[in-house]
Amino acid sequence: MVKMFELVPEQEYPALAQMIAQLWHSAYDGLLGVRQVEYMTQKFQSAEAICRQVQEQNYLYFYLKKGGKTIGYCGIRAEEDRLFLSKLYLRKEEWGKGNGRRALQTVAEMAKRLGLASVYLTVNKQNARAIRVYERFGFVRTDSEVTDIGGGFVMDDYIYEYSL
Repeated sequence: MVKMFELVPEQEYPALAQMIAQLWHSAYDGLLGVRQVEYMTQKFQSAEAICRQVQEQNYLYFYLKKGGKTIGYCGIRAEEDRLFLSKLYLRKEEWGKGNGRRALQTVAEMAKRLGLASVYLTVNKQNARAIRVYERFGFVRTDSEVTDIGGGFVMDDYIYEYSL
């Protein structure tokens, strides 16, 4: 199988942050509005925020590759007994081609190799397309949460878990 995940080196965090802004605007402008997407990408996915997450919170960021081309990205963090799938985004032209399923399979394999019991994630309650992908893969909704992220914005999410 062709390697899909490629660890993002620190010197590429600015380029990753630019790609993230494009992906997030594509995914969320219609759901959350441009102002909230701008706020969230600056707060959580700027080059500086990514660097802090990697250095201080044990996150790993990967480019998702197909045929040598970057088609998206993924962010994960191993916790005590499970893996947090923090981010998984694909370019719109790559949707519906099995890339999401391949990426989820790779994440599940990573968690298994680490001896973890499950993979969990949060997903915006209005993101029906992503929810369908996760549920088809076998993720189960376990909870929901509303998180105040500052700036007058909240994240209104479901929590999903995939048992290994």
